[in-house]
Amino acid sequence: MPKTPLRAAAAIGGTADDIEAAFYEALQRGDIDALMACWADEDEVFCVHPGGPRLVGATAIRAAFEQMFGNGAIHATPARVRKIESLASAVHNVLERIEVLTAEGPKHAFVLATNVYHKTVEGWRLVAHHASPGSAREPTDSNDPPQTLH
Repeated sequence: MPKTPLRAAAAIGGTADDIEAAFYEALQRGDIDALMACWADEDEVFCVHPGGPRLVGATAIRAAFEQMFGNGAIHATPARVRKIESLASAVHNVLERIEVLTAEGPKHAFVLATNVYHKTVEGWRLVAHHASPGSAREPTDSNDPPQTLH
């Protein structure tokens, strides 16, 4: 089986940024195989879609994205990425700008997502994706400490 550009880039030292770009490109094309190639081949990978349950394992994650792609591609564009990186892991907090069709025409919704990447024997791979409920307004960053926890 020939390597796809994604697999080749990851195998020869691609970065977590490369996998993240491939993940969002796959969402925008509705390409389930390219999207799943971004995920680590580990039993404990997980994904939480806005307001949804925790999906554990590649089979559950694939089924959920296949169902979502049944309605067409997901026009999510990453913006305002905050990163914490180490030698073998990276955590990206991403503002996703999502185009949705409404009765008034296309509008944007905003979701905050956290993507966790590990460097595996296959290269960098996604091990967790957790997305907040969407909002019609773009959220702002805050450096003020919260008044309450949870």
